[in-house]
Amino acid sequence: MIWQQLQSLAGSYPLALRGLGMTVMLSLISLVLGTLIGFGLGILRNGGNWVVSGAIGTWVDLIRGTPFLVQIFLIFFILPEFGIELDAFTAGIIALTNLAACFICEIVVAGIRSVPTGQVEAALASGLSRWQRMRQVVLPQAMRIVLPPLVGQYVLLIKDSSVVSAIGLTDLTRVGWLVVQRVPNGLLVFFLVGLGYFIVCYPLIMLARRLERRMGAAHGEVQI
Repeated sequence: MIWQQLQSLAGSYPLALRGLGMTVMLSLISLVLGTLIGFGLGILRNGGNWVVSGAIGTWVDLIRGTPFLVQIFLIFFILPEFGIELDAFTAGIIALTNLAACFICEIVVAGIRSVPTGQVEAALASGLSRWQRMRQVVLPQAMRIVLPPLVGQYVLLIKDSSVVSAIGLTDLTRVGWLVVQRVPNGLLVFFLVGLGYFIVCYPLIMLARRLERRMGAAHGEVQI
């Protein structure tokens, strides 16, 4: 019985590859854009302008405090009522990028604020401008703290990309729903879907662990 189902699943191999490719493409584009925007927002939030900082903080809290499914529905189904029509792929990219940017912004903010005040004061006493202090002193030190949770956030974003199946994109999760209608073994089908996500995420999981170990070793050397 299982062998026959596996043979039936073999016929879905091209569709599965297409779904996997869509998941990887969505995740990769959103990760790149979300990282760039998230770093920009994080730096602006620490820029000293309380109006800008407050506006960014409010938006970040709003996105982090609402379900991602609701956010993507608002972008795909509600925006057309205001004359903004987006195809499913664009809506998915915008939603995932926005989600990634907000979480990455908070990671960057925490990293910047973890830099010792003395370092910033020394840079200020050296006559460096705000941007020079950020670029030459603060960010290089903050990056050592930011990298492990940043990679971990990438893993979460890849898993969150499964939600785009709700608006019709043929990603890995939607492929699972399509296949299970033909091969009535949900356990087997979605085990393979989960395995596909694991294969994509595992290298990032190992990278995050390695960065955490290196960071812990560096702290240990400083304490000694």
